[in-house]
Amino acid sequence: MRLTLPAEKKLVHEMIIPVRWGDMDAMGHVNNTVYFRYFEIVRLDWLFKVGASTDAGGSGPIIVNAFCNFVRQLEFPGDVLARHYVANPGRSSFDTFITLERTDEPGVIYAEGGAKTVWTDYQARRSAPLPDWLRALVG
Repeated sequence: MRLTLPAEKKLVHEMIIPVRWGDMDAMGHVNNTVYFRYFEIVRLDWLFKVGASTDAGGSGPIIVNAFCNFVRQLEFPGDVLARHYVANPGRSSFDTFITLERTDEPGVIYAEGGAKTVWTDYQARRSAPLPDWLRALVG
């Protein structure tokens, strides 16, 4: 089943992630759990570049769900182009969508997935309104 990205999605970040030998499982392809690690890498790289923090005394992002559609098997060696999109900003949350493709096969999607990100007051352990600077980026 292919993911249908929302029409109002916004591409906010791209990065290349090398496939490491240790990413593979006994079947010789990237283990399914590693796809979620790739999603985390690109999501956090973007969030930190735009000024988000994980200071336990402040506020910042958490994810409340995550999903992945495995389209093709990634294998070592190679590099993955991760494209990170945002959509559906709400009071305290927004959706992220990520596509993965090999750099040597442009346009061929190997996996697609995402997560709902909730802005959180870490000490209160409650959602908090998206900061204006972040709302401007995801809106």
